[in-house]
Amino acid sequence: MNQYSNEHARSYYAASANGMAPYPTLAEDLEADVCVIGGGFTGVNTAIELAQRGLSVILLEGRRIGWGASGRNGGQLIRGIGHDVSGFARHVGEEGVRYLERAGVESVALVGNRIREHGIDCDLRWGFCELANTKAQFAAFKAEQQGLAESGYAHETRLVGPEQIRQQVVNSGVYAGGLVDMGSGHLHPLNLVLGEALLAQSLGVQIFEQSPVLELIHGSTVQVRCAGGTVRAGSLVLACNAHLEELEPKLSGKVLPAGSYIIATEPLTPEQAAQLIPHNLALCDQKVGLDYYRLSADRRLLFGGACHYSGRDPADIEAYMRPHMLKVFPQLANVRIDYQWGGKIGISANRFPQVGRLSQHPNVFYAQGYSGHGLNVTHWCAKLLGEAIHVGHSQGFDVFSAVPHMTFPGGPMLRSPLLALGMFWYRLRELLG
Repeated sequence: MNQYSNEHARSYYAASANGMAPYPTLAEDLEADVCVIGGGFTGVNTAIELAQRGLSVILLEGRRIGWGASGRNGGQLIRGIGHDVSGFARHVGEEGVRYLERAGVESVALVGNRIREHGIDCDLRWGFCELANTKAQFAAFKAEQQGLAESGYAHETRLVGPEQIRQQVVNSGVYAGGLVDMGSGHLHPLNLVLGEALLAQSLGVQIFEQSPVLELIHGSTVQVRCAGGTVRAGSLVLACNAHLEELEPKLSGKVLPAGSYIIATEPLTPEQAAQLIPHNLALCDQKVGLDYYRLSADRRLLFGGACHYSGRDPADIEAYMRPHMLKVFPQLANVRIDYQWGGKIGISANRFPQVGRLSQHPNVFYAQGYSGHGLNVTHWCAKLLGEAIHVGHSQGFDVFSAVPHMTFPGGPMLRSPLLALGMFWYRLRELLG
């Protein structure tokens, strides 16, 4: 199965999309205040933020809107930046850490508000549970819950012990407990980004699909050359994440494209679905190669994980992922798999999103490296990019950009094998306890 043709992957999301009428291909020379490269959550929402501030925007997507991770991911809208941000205090200070903690919560609200205010139909449902694989992980959840309470977190959280987890949260015998968070949730990510693209277009953003960029010519006016025309803009936003490749080599070496994979079952009966995940929460565990899963609006189990750092995709995603699913849910042994797909997520070396501008070209901005935690953080980074481009500065932009953007060792040839070796070591430690 070719996951990387110019059309959407043959995923459950593409099969249940609200509508994917194509946008035109760039076929003339155009000018705008800002050119955005990338039609995922970062690019589309940056275009929205800029258009709402009165700037003219052209968005170029090399394939289709939502073609990459934005339209293929697990659909889990979870608070947090994806990392324990306290470790970055030496770079951003204690006030900066508090800002990052707030951003991890407010970014979820930003997505929820955008969906509600603009009537985007994407099956949003609130409720999420972090699952502990060990007693030590469950003990850490108690401290996490206390920290949320002390910070004034406005949503219900609830610890569920090993005796109750199977009846109350997920009908599986592999977990030592969980932390339920009703301020996080799950949704249909492709329908979200498609709806946001329609919003951007309604604000005056010009969107072009199947328009891969062939060359960037830097200067006070950036020239972005495609096969059918050139866009000239005062500012440029690189929102390509795992698919930046050689467009900007100074950035591409800072992100590792890693594979992640999902299978979708046939629709379950209402009784099966309620027996499996009683309150329809999104779920993920704490393993190094974590499992993440949820029910779709039509009661399919969408089961993902098994992040692959080698640069090679499994030949048969169903055969690769089904054993992971059956380890958690052996009762699904006879359930049919209707869809299987994968995609690339952008991993940063310190697992923190990279937001900034090119030092040698200060009118070129970027955001990337969400490390599997992009659904909320992409929207927040888009907000920061909009602020920084519009007024020239942004406190949040400065905080995010102060965290070092590390380059992976080994160059393009060795960075994947080196990281795969490192992740194997951590998984081995996990297996050995």
